[in-house]
Amino acid sequence: MKLLEMKDICKAFNGIPVLKKVNLSVEEGEVHALLGENGAGKSTLMNILTGVYTRDSGTISFNGHNMDHITVKKSEEMGIAFVHQELNLFNDMTVYENIFIGKEYVDKLGKCNKKKMIQETEKLFKKLNVEIDPLEKVENLKTSEKQLLEIVKALFSEAKLLILDEPTTALNNEEIAHLFDIIGKLRSQGTSFIFISHKMPEIFKISDRYTVLRNGEYIASGNIKDVSPEEITGLMVGAALSSRNVYETRKYGDVILKLKDFTGPGFEKINLEVKRGEIIGFTGLQGSGSSELMQCMFGITEAFGGTLSVYDKVVPRHSIHKAMKSGIAMLPSNRKENSVIGDMSLLENMYLAEHTLSAGKFHINKKAEQDKFENFKSMLDIKAQNCNDSILSLSGGNQQKVFLARWLNTNADILLLDNPTQGIDVGAKAEIYKLILNLAKKGKTILINTLEIPEIQKIADYCAVFYEGKIVKILEHEEINEQTVMLYSTNAVNA
Repeated sequence: MKLLEMKDICKAFNGIPVLKKVNLSVEEGEVHALLGENGAGKSTLMNILTGVYTRDSGTISFNGHNMDHITVKKSEEMGIAFVHQELNLFNDMTVYENIFIGKEYVDKLGKCNKKKMIQETEKLFKKLNVEIDPLEKVENLKTSEKQLLEIVKALFSEAKLLILDEPTTALNNEEIAHLFDIIGKLRSQGTSFIFISHKMPEIFKISDRYTVLRNGEYIASGNIKDVSPEEITGLMVGAALSSRNVYETRKYGDVILKLKDFTGPGFEKINLEVKRGEIIGFTGLQGSGSSELMQCMFGITEAFGGTLSVYDKVVPRHSIHKAMKSGIAMLPSNRKENSVIGDMSLLENMYLAEHTLSAGKFHINKKAEQDKFENFKSMLDIKAQNCNDSILSLSGGNQQKVFLARWLNTNADILLLDNPTQGIDVGAKAEIYKLILNLAKKGKTILINTLEIPEIQKIADYCAVFYEGKIVKILEHEEINEQTVMLYSTNAVNA
């Protein structure tokens, strides 16, 4: 039975169409993947469903009722809950207070019944096998626990449809498995989900059906079991882009980077030599040490032993500034937490890193900085109107290009890219891959850390596989495939 039916939905902003007769239907008790690149119209469609925007035309029915004039409150009352990628929780309040805010249990005198609310919270958690203390401050929770708390909040409001927007972005493999167990349990009880994600393995693991949007238009829908990841990608970005072979062989220079018995928090005795112009992929299970190694190389954490050398000169330990002075730059993971400075413009976000190296200057030559921004905008194909616009005005892919420009602006020879395509759509990923290869052709040495093996296959000359803090295997480009990487990253070769 259909729970949700959206037909011929149209929406325009300032006369520019962003949705053109889009259709979406969701059955009771199913996980429905809503797919498309950033800018395809997914968020606009969901904001119409939840009352944030009003549609220009089209019809919506939910649970057998026509939804004519949707407001946020009406959408929630009908049983629709939107769990955003940027979680809407109050960090300075307790777990149970977040669940009951606006819905508090009170006695006849209007006093909150704290004991009853805590008991109800414990019942909800027990039902979903969630181990969180109802009295804990939300600010002390892990990201995965906050994600589960948002879902529990929605269930307390008796939501029939949960919209999950990139719910696994900041979760490790174990946390993702737990989340999927909960989704499966709720699905079996009749709860429906709209699952928005760019991660193909997850989409095919958890989803029953799919709908693809492209450039604000409905492209296709059907059963997940009837299509392949390659077919879905083709629908999302167009067959020409999805089938493009990215990797290119190149000539390398001399050894530029050496790690000798390099040891630090989360990794030990790493020995590695990387040549100028090479691209090395780091991978392994979550927490295997690859990300931790990058952080230590950039001076975020302190090494315990061994050496890191650039051009045969040992880089002093535990200083980001010294790493930058040695020609090392790092694009960190979790873009929104570690890169975005929301109250700064595109220009300011771009020149930030270089200005820490030239802090002795008495003033900023804005014209010179604007010229540099325009050069990077052209080189990296940053889709932006004005360098004085807010960084928040750009899509995730274009934000990431600005942050790449931030580090290229330091003239660094070695680029450490930690999960650089996180939360970025398929089309933008292809552009990032092309940029990385172009930079390598120009002599930049690039180390990229990612859990996505197809990503490494597209760009890396070699792949260093980590297991429990050590490099257990280095694969040449032709040897890189998911099965081989998994054998070493799980230590199955020695099982």
